[in-house]
Amino acid sequence: MKGFKLMSIVAGISLLALVGCKSPEQATIQTTPAVTPNASVASAPATTTTTGNNNLLTIVSKTKAAVTSGNFVQAKKEFDKFEDAWKEVEDGIKVKSRNNYETIETNLDEVTAELKASKPQKDKLLTALQSLEKTITAVSKS
Repeated sequence: MKGFKLMSIVAGISLLALVGCKSPEQATIQTTPAVTPNASVASAPATTTTTGNNNLLTIVSKTKAAVTSGNFVQAKKEFDKFEDAWKEVEDGIKVKSRNNYETIETNLDEVTAELKASKPQKDKLLTALQSLEKTITAVSKS
């Protein structure tokens, strides 16, 4: 009985010590807010940027210059930059004008395929690049 009484006193003191040491900050449970998947994508409409379109036009212009001079290696090197610049504005153009988007994609594929050919056709490349340039300019003005 004496052992039980002693153990009860020690348990009570320990319990009081633990409760008394607890500060108000420790009692607060912090949680992170729930994140809705794709919330930023849904709330931010796709847009095109003047800078992005200008980058595309610069790449097309440099590629045309290389093709005109017959330097297809340089033309391919220049046009390889197009895909990265295109990714920045692609969704905005798609939303803004589906027809222009499809025209750009078609011309992009034509130029890429022709530059990979063993003997690229200068006239075919220039036609596709001019169409690409015209379409990007039209998108920039709309």
